[in-house]
Amino acid sequence: MKIPNHIITCVAFSLIACGVINAQAPATPPKTWSGNVGGGFAFTDGNSDTRNFNLSFAATRDPKTKNVIKWTGLYLRGDKEGAETIDRATTTLRDEYTLSQRVFTFGQLDYLRDRFKEIMFLWSPIAGVGYKLINKDTVTMSIDNGLGGVWERNPGHDTTGSGAYNAAERVNWKLSKTAAINQAVTGLWKTKQFSDALYNTTLGVAASVTQNTQIKFEINDIYKARPTAATLRKNDVAVITAFVVKFQ
Repeated sequence: MKIPNHIITCVAFSLIACGVINAQAPATPPKTWSGNVGGGFAFTDGNSDTRNFNLSFAATRDPKTKNVIKWTGLYLRGDKEGAETIDRATTTLRDEYTLSQRVFTFGQLDYLRDRFKEIMFLWSPIAGVGYKLINKDTVTMSIDNGLGGVWERNPGHDTTGSGAYNAAERVNWKLSKTAAINQAVTGLWKTKQFSDALYNTTLGVAASVTQNTQIKFEINDIYKARPTAATLRKNDVAVITAFVVKFQ
């Protein structure tokens, strides 16, 4: 059977048009935002009654250029025998700009509220420069230094302000596709009284449960060199276990 020429022409034109459309289809743009939210609750009931609650979040804006914005937060609450033992909230907003493969600049804003250290609020905007000692796909290690200010309010006192110096060291190590270790040490010193420093150390490990969920275990140590009262402890350590949901 002979196929009419006009049908052959239409079919050929359709195939060519489909090929052109597919060739011109724009590539899927990379996802800009990613992050996670997590929470955990633990309690004991026996010789001593304890309850601990934690809530955390992290968001990252990375358009795959030189500029990355990160926002993290953590809330801790706990009690023992009906008496509260910890009530702390922290958050950090950080904007990092890459200058070279290893050198970067940053600006960040830190916030801390800790009722048991009698810190009603502590705000510290900082700007500085950092260097990546190790910069691999599986392991990164960086150090940074910055200058800025710090404002702190304590019960019964007015808000005090000072210049500030900040130093930090961070390590992120991907053990495998499903497990990772993170570690960080930061220090904040007031220029008006350098001995009035605040140190924060974290060490954590995370393991994936599914593609979008993971279990996180972390030790968080905060040390205030000059507490507002002699009766206050300088050092507080929190052990955090949380279930984390990732998004992107």
